Amino acid sequence: MTAPSALAAPRARTSARDPWWRRLLGTQPLGLGMSLPYIVFLAVVMAYPLGYAVYISFFDYVFTAPGVHADHPFVGLSNYRAVLSDPRVLGSFANIAVFLVINVPLTVILSMVLASALNSLTRWTAAFRVAFYVPYVTASVSLIGVWMLMFSQDGLVNSILGPLAPDPSWLVNSHLAMPSIALFVTWKQLGFYVLLYLAALQNVPKELYESAQVDGAGAAKRFLHITVPGVRSTTLLVLILAIITGSNLFTEPYLLTNGGGPDGASASPVLLIYQKGIQQGNPDLASAIGVILVILVGLLSLISTRLTKED
Repeated sequence: MTAPSALAAPRARTSARDPWWRRLLGTQPLGLGMSLPYIVFLAVVMAYPLGYAVYISFFDYVFTAPGVHADHPFVGLSNYRAVLSDPRVLGSFANIAVFLVINVPLTVILSMVLASALNSLTRWTAAFRVAFYVPYVTASVSLIGVWMLMFSQDGLVNSILGPLAPDPSWLVNSHLAMPSIALFVTWKQLGFYVLLYLAALQNVPKELYESAQVDGAGAAKRFLHITVPGVRSTTLLVLILAIITGSNLFTEPYLLTNGGGPDGASASPVLLIYQKGIQQGNPDLASAIGVILVILVGLLSLISTRLTKED
């Protein structure tokens, strides 16, 4: 009999003798050609703006009218020193830290628990999925209007709490403004993450739950020892998406607290990027804040990957 290795077709490999176009495109140029539109999209929409922002952050840069030339002297790390010594910028990063501490654990825990509960239902499953997903696809402006009415001084929440209601109220309280925004974003984004976990739970074998139930494991033990390890890769995805979403917070503090109030207690780095770069005409400082934010998000994502890495 002929050995299987002798029957197998030799794998095509590129070498120095091949034409330059084959060395560039590889042995399967069709695949590269099909992915080329998305590569161009990423380069134009993501890579070029990020690279240009890094470039601007090292210069004394101002926007000018079309056809008008202005000198942009190199200033090195001066922009970074300026933003890192600005109390408002440091406060915005502290605000985002508060937001992430509240939002990320709540998002992961609630979405996993709700997805597990929905996965065990036999009736009305589609209706519950739609109910959870509706806030996510609803325009933020309309939801923010409802939220402001509920959490205003004379709103529904304070009426229910009565004498326990905070004074000043939630969204104008320097200690409660950012936690209130974190709760709003958690509620609004929850449906998307629930659907991610529902999709992941379809790949967890039901035989594991049946065997555990036969062995006497309760619902809590089945959840901790089967569901949680079974959706670990999805948990990593949810963590990274929640961190990126929270770090790019803009609409909620801009509308809910009138641009980061009270007194900057709910300002986010992205909101300051808009204010410094667009409203105040300092794109160099705004770019420096953006680069720092990208680095911090990358570090947090790396830490999340390490913490949820499978053994």
